Amino acid sequence: MSDDGTAPLADGERGLRTTVPRVIQSGGHARGKLRASDTDRDRVVELLNVAYSEGRLSKDEYDGRLENAFSARTYADLDEIVADLPVARATMVAPVAPVAPVVPVAPVARVNGLAIASLACGLAQFAFGPLATIPAIVLGHMARRQIKRSGEQGAGLALAGLILGWAAVILGILILVLGVAMSVRTGGTMQ
Repeated sequence: MSDDGTAPLADGERGLRTTVPRVIQSGGHARGKLRASDTDRDRVVELLNVAYSEGRLSKDEYDGRLENAFSARTYADLDEIVADLPVARATMVAPVAPVAPVVPVAPVARVNGLAIASLACGLAQFAFGPLATIPAIVLGHMARRQIKRSGEQGAGLALAGLILGWAAVILGILILVLGVAMSVRTGGTMQ
């Protein structure tokens, strides 16, 4: 074992040797040697904020400890910063639990582009008038057909585009019929 805590390890090829880090023993003393993460530093900063707001630290003391917290490298450094604070021991940071193995998840189905376009055209009618009505209807029908065939997401978007498009057509027909009816009615009384 060398002075830096590494043990020589034969590489399998003649004359080549590498070193691997010594396994850290579990326990309180070894925990202090572990590197702290940004999340651990943030927790200590929160503790310092609470202690300062409760009047447990003066402004100068708070500033100094805050600076030390941001520059801390290990758990021991962080423990030292909050060792004399009463809340610190109960809520002191601990090493993060091992992460569970990643389980493959089925890919999320993508949203059909025609469905998005249908909704966009349906909404565009409010800005550009009936110019976008026909594309909203056509794209909505095409999107629903593709979604049934491919299993993509976006059926609701396509349906919303269709509803907006057909609502505009029906509203246009009603306005046209009412306009013709009013002109026939007013035209007959002018004679």
